[in-house]
Amino acid sequence: MERVLVTGAGGFIGHHLVSYLKERGYWVRGVDIKRPEFVETSADEFELLDLRRWDNCLQATRGVEQVYALAADMGGMGFISSHHAEILHNNALINLHTLEAARINGVSRYFYTSSACVYPLYLQDRTDVVPLKEEDAYPAQPQDAYGWEKLFTERLCMHYRESYGIETRIVRFHNIFGPYGTWEGGREKAPAALCRKVAVAKLSGNPVVEIWGDGEQTRSFCYIDDCLTGIYRLMCSDYAEPLNLGQDRMVTINELADIIAQIAGTRIVKKHVPGPQGVRGRNSDNTRLRQVLGWEPEISLEEGLARTYAWIEDQVRAKYGF
Repeated sequence: MERVLVTGAGGFIGHHLVSYLKERGYWVRGVDIKRPEFVETSADEFELLDLRRWDNCLQATRGVEQVYALAADMGGMGFISSHHAEILHNNALINLHTLEAARINGVSRYFYTSSACVYPLYLQDRTDVVPLKEEDAYPAQPQDAYGWEKLFTERLCMHYRESYGIETRIVRFHNIFGPYGTWEGGREKAPAALCRKVAVAKLSGNPVVEIWGDGEQTRSFCYIDDCLTGIYRLMCSDYAEPLNLGQDRMVTINELADIIAQIAGTRIVKKHVPGPQGVRGRNSDNTRLRQVLGWEPEISLEEGLARTYAWIEDQVRAKYGF
């Protein structure tokens, strides 16, 4: 069995990825500062390690052929727009140490998870934004410290490949969502937050759902199962440049709330309140994804949200006693 490491294995995508790789016959070590919150890990080994520390990165990367680097200090727009120094400091340490430790320990292939936040603000200042192509990242003007660190680490991976021969793969996620992710507490992203708000509205009988800003900001959203397929296909490919991974169907946040309410079978009243909104519009151009992988995400927004909402409604019922 090929031995692989998944960092961030206690988080949403990392936990799902561990299970995905185990199903395909890999021996998997998971590493994080916390265990998965909602279900037990299927990793062969799970180590609680703070990857901001160099010695922990050396320990984590020992004896594996491949690394999937998902560890990051992150959250939804409310978090990443208000913790710039913390995010830049923590994520820079994690990625500098993990990549160098992988090189020293002889890792042959390294997968880095970047983000659509690397794209320039000047291309995302309208709701009907032109879909973002990979080359649009330069001239650089990423969103927030989170985006700057992601772009920096993309460059680091590319230079490690050129200088040391380690095969690096780089993906730019566009709003991944699904069950077993954070759904409350300030770090949750828009789909999970809205599923929670709609579930509370339905179960409490109070139809008011708060939405930050006017709700006309636009995004595309990709379900976790498609994300895992894309990750694995890219890791197994010979393509070394950054690649978008997301749906290319753009909806407003207002539309997203309406879709979730329809799935829940309830009526909501949207209340627009002040709050961080991020860029005005963002969508993925999947032209290169189709060319490189011969594939693109297949699960519809409605299907993915139906699966996610059902899980979050169960969480809300259990926690709040509805």
